[in-house]
Amino acid sequence: MEVVDVVALGESMVTFLPSRPGRLADVPSFDRAIGGAESNVACVLAAAGHTARWVSRVGADGFGQHLVEGIAGYGVDTSAVRTDATRPTGIYFRTAADRATDTHEVAYYRTGSAASAMGVGNVDLAAALAGRVLHLSGITAALSGECRELMHELTAPRPGRPLVSFDVNHRPALWRDTPDGPGVLLELARRSDIVFVGDDEARDAWGLHGGRSIVAALPEPAVVVVKQGKGGATAFDRTTDGMEDADGTATFVRAPNVDVVAHVGAGDAFAAGFLSGTLRRLPLRDRLRLGHLFAAAALTTPGDLAAPPARDHADRLAALDDTAWGRLRLAPGWTQAARATQEANTP
Repeated sequence: MEVVDVVALGESMVTFLPSRPGRLADVPSFDRAIGGAESNVACVLAAAGHTARWVSRVGADGFGQHLVEGIAGYGVDTSAVRTDATRPTGIYFRTAADRATDTHEVAYYRTGSAASAMGVGNVDLAAALAGRVLHLSGITAALSGECRELMHELTAPRPGRPLVSFDVNHRPALWRDTPDGPGVLLELARRSDIVFVGDDEARDAWGLHGGRSIVAALPEPAVVVVKQGKGGATAFDRTTDGMEDADGTATFVRAPNVDVVAHVGAGDAFAAGFLSGTLRRLPLRDRLRLGHLFAAAALTTPGDLAAPPARDHADRLAALDDTAWGRLRLAPGWTQAARATQEANTP
């Protein structure tokens, strides 16, 4: 199996986005899109110039075909996606987020989906492990006992194991029938190399307050990224020579000012940006800044997936001095405007 930069394993669903703002009960029609935390990361990384593979299962239906074709259209390798003839592809509907309060409705239809039956015996493990980075999320662990066994297998220590990236993605509604969901997430995070977690979800899931308490509860990962929403993000790096203490050196980068359209997909885009910088061996500050820039691309578009800024444009912004970075403001269309400028300046 060809080794790629990043393998992302998890469920993707067909997403139905409202044609206009309002309650689900009032919206007359929807536009179809792709939604899935792990496939979002794969698509964004592929669009950013990395090689990426998505591993999952879909139903033998038009929705499954749409997902595979759509994700492959971003340049992602989908050859390891399996089709389940007896289970459907998951779908969900959501309203447009209210810009003032960020309130929105989501209606999931994923129970009994093909991806929820993922397990050690029906997933191509060789394809999943053939990457420089294997990206996983806590959502997969919440889908079923079989999925949890698969996650346990993929995060097991083994010679030549890829760098395991784990986004906690705590979704309480998915853990209603599993009493120790937070404990499962904590165990998987501790078995990983890079962990992404929001300070709010760490508080809700584990009762932890503040970055230092979070990283102290995760002594094994080399890098722990604690996200503080629009405030910024802090990365604790235990791989740095001469680090200050057992928690690692802490690097904080504030988020740029963003004119938000919708919040969905921003966390996945942040993880993709940080992993892009990791694959390129950039300094930790620049990895965090790329995370913020990729997230800003998602925040300024209505769907779950947004094309990241062109690499040279993102690198120029990531290299700004602290004062210029603090003045940065990103509005809808900022990534397309950058591309248009570059094309106009190309001989």
